[in-house]
Amino acid sequence: MPAASCGYTLPVWVAAAARASVAVLRGEASRPAWPLHLLQGDDAAPAPVPVGAAAPLGEGWALAAAVCDPGDGLDLTRGLTVWALTRWEERSGEGEDDWLRLEAGAGVGVHADSGAICASAYARALLAANLRPLVPTGLRLRLRLVLPRGRQLAERTSNAAFGVVEGLALIGTRAEAQASADPVQLDRTLDALAIRLAAPDFDGDLILVIGENGLDLAPRLGLPADRLLKVGNWLGPVLVAAGQGGVRRLLLFGYQGKLIKLAGGIFHTHHHLADGRAEVLTALAALEGLQGEALQALHDAPTVEAALANLEARDPPLAARLRQRLAATIERRTASYLERHAASGPRVGAVLFDRGRRLCAAGPLGAELLAAFCGASRGDA
Repeated sequence: MPAASCGYTLPVWVAAAARASVAVLRGEASRPAWPLHLLQGDDAAPAPVPVGAAAPLGEGWALAAAVCDPGDGLDLTRGLTVWALTRWEERSGEGEDDWLRLEAGAGVGVHADSGAICASAYARALLAANLRPLVPTGLRLRLRLVLPRGRQLAERTSNAAFGVVEGLALIGTRAEAQASADPVQLDRTLDALAIRLAAPDFDGDLILVIGENGLDLAPRLGLPADRLLKVGNWLGPVLVAAGQGGVRRLLLFGYQGKLIKLAGGIFHTHHHLADGRAEVLTALAALEGLQGEALQALHDAPTVEAALANLEARDPPLAARLRQRLAATIERRTASYLERHAASGPRVGAVLFDRGRRLCAAGPLGAELLAAFCGASRGDA
């Protein structure tokens, strides 16, 4: 069975393309797949990862490509081409990390404050494990990564909330892809929820954080870590399980461009399955009195973030009212959803943030729960 069928994260395909490119520099014969050490344990054998074409470019450069396959789950990187350009350079120092000069080409995310490539510790360790033994003494490897569709795909992520611009970040903490739309991921989340609900100190409070951005931002704002549970796109089943499991106060904490789907009654939020965000935003704006060309412009904006930012620039009070209406609608639709599924026990609040990591709206219950949970974290009475 081809290795790709198991589903790999973006760092693995980056390492595969880089390995194939280095093979050209070393004069090795081409292969349809290269065995990679995936850092899955000391006794794990290298796994063959498919690659595409590889060739010399002239002036010492080599180029190789790989195409991401995250497996059966829905994932943003499916079909994404990764280009790896490599060449040898004279080593400039004796430092431990001087064996590699890693560069972000087009479509690869960088930190806005420093311009440095955004790559997880796992991604860097993967490159070191598979490439460093191949670098000749006295030389270092110059590796430039290019994701031709990276900038376009990054617009559908919350990278900017972490200060990552220009393209996709090379994130991931393991080899196997775990798409948040995958039923296996739902099972893991439900298992984690069941453990939380059965804990002796469970007091009926729960905060569902949407994705890694929410999980990172929530404790920074003072929300108690012992009440946080990360949830992916399977919000509906998790909400029902929480309601039926005894949760009494439930806070939804997430990015406005994701949670807006709940305002439209969409409780599986992966973009491959359902969208309607522009329609939901336009309907809510019309209820706030927006009309004509301004309403059309809101609908035609490329993202929810852009639509609200443009509206805020023209009419800040209206943008603030629209965000508040959005948060309140999320609360009402979620309460109705739980009631339809015989899980209407919890009081549900919603708190939204934007891509600038700024809290931008809270529903009536969301504001109350945010204050209560942050107060409990500080030990306030």
